[in-house]
Amino acid sequence: MRLEAIRYSPGSLQILDQLQLPEHCHYEALSSVQQAKEAIRAMKVRGAPAIALVGCLSLAVELRAGAGGPGLAALVAFVRDQLRLLVAARPTAVNMARAARDLGQVAAQEAEREGATEETVRERVIRFAEDMLEKDLKDNRSIGDLGARHLLEQTNPKGGKVTVLTHCNTGALATAGYGTALGVIRSLHEMGRLEHTFCTETRPYNQGARLTAFELVYEQIPATLITDSMAAAAMAHRGVSAVVVGADRVVANGDTANKIGTYQLAIVAKHHGVPFYVAAPSSSCDLHLETGKEIVIEERPSQELTDLNGVRIAAQGLHPIPRTGKTDATGKAHPCLSQCKGPGVDSEILKILGAGKSWVETIHKAEAFLGSMKRLCSFLASACIPALIVCVNH
Repeated sequence: MRLEAIRYSPGSLQILDQLQLPEHCHYEALSSVQQAKEAIRAMKVRGAPAIALVGCLSLAVELRAGAGGPGLAALVAFVRDQLRLLVAARPTAVNMARAARDLGQVAAQEAEREGATEETVRERVIRFAEDMLEKDLKDNRSIGDLGARHLLEQTNPKGGKVTVLTHCNTGALATAGYGTALGVIRSLHEMGRLEHTFCTETRPYNQGARLTAFELVYEQIPATLITDSMAAAAMAHRGVSAVVVGADRVVANGDTANKIGTYQLAIVAKHHGVPFYVAAPSSSCDLHLETGKEIVIEERPSQELTDLNGVRIAAQGLHPIPRTGKTDATGKAHPCLSQCKGPGVDSEILKILGAGKSWVETIHKAEAFLGSMKRLCSFLASACIPALIVCVNH
């Protein structure tokens, strides 16, 4: 039985409450956008692809139940209003924002079509949301397979096994299934080319310890859980072949936002000469932003750092330092994500790996992507451009 973060059938949406993992596998039903927003904000569901999927599918459930309207204009306005609520839940990941833009356009275009009715608008939006689920699963498989082959070519072309270090959770629990960075590890394991996996605990929310370790044990993939502070020692002494992480957003110059701690991993990997890869679906790419400085970095409640399962573990009166100077209701906050500087993308590599023509043209128009290309980066893609892997410091 494969691990599922999302269970969907027409009119019904359930999510695996990841706050209860690994102790309990509890599926929670969501029947509205408001419930989905609360689940996303509370991190019952997390991971950029999964956030977008749950958000859009919750809207599909509402629409199938007859929400929105009366009238085409009111229905389109309802769709857009609900999507705005979802985007605001966790703003750093671009996937939900892109899905909201696309779904809003789908609703508006269908409403303008001659002969359109409320029912046809609902059906069109629902079908688009449902297609997202199937596409994400296929894309993740492509990321895993293409990413594994590329990693092996770059790090161990003679046929041996590799040891990979990963951060946070980028597996089936963060996507429609299989995963992005963890999908690469899954594919390496299926190929018989994975020696070992090191997964970081990923403080302060412990997604690595609670979720990635859970997935690795579930599928019997050889792995060791390490504290975040052990990563440098693992690279120095345990034969780490590569670091593979996911991304919440990749902008035009290649800068990447991902879980807090990713930045320091990239620096340590560079110091030890270990290739550092970012694996993400094209839905995580945001060409509208030039650099990482423009990314809105989410800040989480300080209790996630000072408390564990509701019990205070930090000294009273010690305040975590907020990244932006903003604070939560308690006067404290902590940044949820960090950024890595990326080079660009070489259009020749795009062609070699079979990127679709429209995407290559888009890249050529984005001068920020191509102007400062200094190191090897690769787009891993089928004709529909499911995936990218960026080698940041190889």
